Amino acid sequence: MSTKNANTKAEAGKPPVAKVRVGLITASVWQRDSEQGSFYAVSFERRYRDAEGNWKSSHSYDTGDLLALAKIADLAHSKILELQNRESE
Repeated sequence: MSTKNANTKAEAGKPPVAKVRVGLITASVWQRDSEQGSFYAVSFERRYRDAEGNWKSSHSYDTGDLLALAKIADLAHSKILELQNRESE
């Protein structure tokens, strides 16, 4: 199963356990349970308006998005560590 299919199934079954946002880029943190315990995965989405003013989503990032994407990846990582610490308490 590809990562995209795995994320799609997770999104359809349960909501993300956390979301973090920087500007128009959002990271959704997904918790998955396995025989070895819980683990986390992250999906990223960029929102934009089309020519008609309708909101759309993309998983493609321009050069100007890369610093925000790096920051949001860092924030998502911190959120996962926080969730893991809660589990171990």
